[in-house]
Amino acid sequence: MEKLFSNYMETVAILLFAIGFLILLFNRNLIKKIMGLNIMDSGMYLLLASLGYIDGRLAPVGGINQSSDPSLYINPIPAGLVLTGIVVSVSVTAIMLSLTVRLYKRYHTLNLDEIFKLIHQNEDEGN
Repeated sequence: MEKLFSNYMETVAILLFAIGFLILLFNRNLIKKIMGLNIMDSGMYLLLASLGYIDGRLAPVGGINQSSDPSLYINPIPAGLVLTGIVVSVSVTAIMLSLTVRLYKRYHTLNLDEIFKLIHQNEDEGN
């Protein structure tokens, strides 16, 4: 239990991921699914950021901290991955929201079960 509290950032990241996954898994509303995916993304970004941070070390920003000893700096790769992930996540969210708007305009609902019923009804009427 002590390790759980000493690694609270990782614990919170895992909880965020689990909450987002459960929302994605059990909700039938498309907007809630998009929100669940964004919560999962936030958990991953928090995990990457917390694993990349080393207490007592400096950020490797050129010109501010000039030293040739790499043991003085944190690892910049997780921060770069987080920034890249945020850009990709915003793009994916925008595409999902635009597709959700199109589905709503066509079927007048955001419930996946109702959309599937309407699709099958249209297929049966077409045959």
